[in-house]
This record gives sequence, structure tokens and C-alpha cells, in this order.
Amino acid sequence: MRNEYAADLGLSEADLAGDWHSQFARWFADAVAFGLPEPNAMVVGTADAAGRPSGRTVLLKGHDPDGFVFFTNHASRKGAEVAANPYASLVFPWFAMQRQVVVAGTVEPLPRAETEAYFATRPRGSQLGAWASPQSQVVADRAALEERYQAAAERFAAVPSIPAPPHWGGLRVRPDSVEFWQGRAGRLHDRLRFRRTEADAWTVERLAP
Repeated sequence: MRNEYAADLGLSEADLAGDWHSQFARWFADAVAFGLPEPNAMVVGTADAAGRPSGRTVLLKGHDPDGFVFFTNHASRKGAEVAANPYASLVFPWFAMQRQVVVAGTVEPLPRAETEAYFATRPRGSQLGAWASPQSQVVADRAALEERYQAAAERFAAVPSIPAPPHWGGLRVRPDSVEFWQGRAGRLHDRLRFRRTEADAWTVERLAP
């Protein structure tokens, strides 16, 4: 269960864009063009107030120079953890391309207007699911969950535009570091990291594999 990475791939300092977001946008476009299934899937790592970590796969819904955006139930495990400990890591595991992007930074809620604007674009079934699911909570069985969904469907049956639940919203991970990882032969991988300095500038560092 060991794959040798291609010898002709690499990532040099000269290859990088001038800032982390331009470089991410470039690699994200490559992942889309490559045909990866759900290239916006990312592993989100959080930790509770005691430092106990947890992780899950979430879909990236936006990125810009301010950071990476996803949406969740704020009462979920990740929602509760970022409320208590507002830091997170993200990993984009683009293994078929022998690439990863690893992000670390602070987490902040999106303005409510941005949450509501995004929620309005979701399929109606997903909107109902956001109302029905007590995310991360124990439920008796599948039937109980489906009953909650049916109750939400009946509640909003005559409502053409379902509002976003008050417990549901967007989070932005504002990065302090963004690492671009390129697999290389012999496990001598390239790891180039954009890191925010104390002066709120960015520096590029090469990390040993």
C-alpha cells in the first residue's frame, strides 16, 4: 500500500504566486480541471476548550484573500468547539494530483446577511435538512430523523423561501499559515508555506518533508 510519487513533479519558490490566495486559486482550478471528485472537500480540524481534537470532511463554499468559508449548524460539535476555541486547521487532500494544501488559522462567524444569502441558494431539501437535523446529537433511529424532516416540510409547506435557521451559519477560517505540499520521489516532498508574521505581513518558508 505504498505508491511512489512521480520524479518529474515539484514545487519551487519560483513556481509560487505572489500571495497565498492566488496560489490556492491556481491549485484549486487545477484540481477542478483534473476532474477530482468534490475538489472542494476539506478536512476541518477543531479542538474543544480542553484541547481534545476532532475532525470531519466539510465542503468549502468560498475563498478570498480573507480566508476560507464553510457553513454548519452552530450547535454541532465543530460549531461548539470553534465557539470555545476559535482556531481550526483545514486539509485539502488532493492525493490523485500528489498535492495537499494545509491551512491553520482563526475562526470567525460570517455576517448574518452572508449566511442568509447563501442559504437562499441551497436546494429546498437541503434547507429542510438544516432545520430538521440536530447535528452531532444522538437520535433514536433513522425514523426519528425522517419524522423531524417531515415535520419541517409540513411547517414550511406554504413558505416559498425558507429562512436560514438561527442556529445555522457560515464560518470563515482566516489563515495564519497556508502550506502547499507537492509529492516528490523518495518521499523528499516539497513543502512551501506562506506564514503571517507579527507585522501582519507574509513570508514564504520551505519545510523539510
